[in-house]
Amino acid sequence: MATGSPYFDDVRGKPEVINSPSSEDMIDVVEHVIDPTQTSVKQNPIVSSSVYELLECPVCLTAMYPPIHQCSNGHTICANCKPRVHNRCPTCRHELGNIRCLALEKVAASLELPCKYQSYGCVGIYPYYSKLKHESQCSFRPYNCPYAGSECTVIGDIPYLVAHLKEDHKVDMHNGSTFNHRYVKSNPHEVENATWMLTVFSCFEQYFCLHFEAFQLGMAPVYIAFLRFMGDDNEAKNYSYSLEVGGNGRKMSWQGVPRSVRDSHRKVRDSFDGLIIQRNMALFFSGGERKELKLRVTGRIWKEQ
Repeated sequence: MATGSPYFDDVRGKPEVINSPSSEDMIDVVEHVIDPTQTSVKQNPIVSSSVYELLECPVCLTAMYPPIHQCSNGHTICANCKPRVHNRCPTCRHELGNIRCLALEKVAASLELPCKYQSYGCVGIYPYYSKLKHESQCSFRPYNCPYAGSECTVIGDIPYLVAHLKEDHKVDMHNGSTFNHRYVKSNPHEVENATWMLTVFSCFEQYFCLHFEAFQLGMAPVYIAFLRFMGDDNEAKNYSYSLEVGGNGRKMSWQGVPRSVRDSHRKVRDSFDGLIIQRNMALFFSGGERKELKLRVTGRIWKEQ
């Protein structure tokens, strides 16, 4: 089980089925309760381990890129680490000065290497100096766990993360493109930052994450609901979703495009890209004497033609 975040209460509750909605296609009904650019493929080049070692910074142990500095004895260091060692060679302690190791830079320029995400499926071979940029945008790079309310450090491809969410975080898993959820909290006035249990939907042979959180918008306590797509942004744009909440003769709705899980849940939340409900309105929708949150959120996911 994930541990609590310093920013959020990790809200976990046992889902309960509530009465089915009147609409036949609203089939998933759950109650959540809160307690307290690839290049052409080339044959992999054989680069000896000694060359890799020459290009590895002795301080940060990562690949060096120009300008590569050296001391008078020929020991090298990357530009980022040079100020960290106060201009002293970490190997022999001689002053580094501003000597460039042009020979090593030329060696690096002659290399073509596989993407570090080769094990995830990337088969491209890239020039040494463009490899880093490619890896920052590689479509095969692993995703971060999308679970909210904890600092989970697990990474992987989508099938691995779906299994991780189900087995380790015990999230709600649902099949279908429509939903009808109710979020409950007995003392909502005491909640400043909290996240309810994540729900993962399987539809259109894809996975989507439904988030519901309480947070402070300036000085105002609000709730937000939004959807994230488990895949890249270019794929997320093929889908749309709607959310609706209401009660006592009032109704609010939202329609948007799900954000990719490449964007963290906090980034999506802080950009207000979702259905935002002020606390007073949420309690009004809940009925009663506004002392308990019982907020019903319905929604639908569809694929754009």
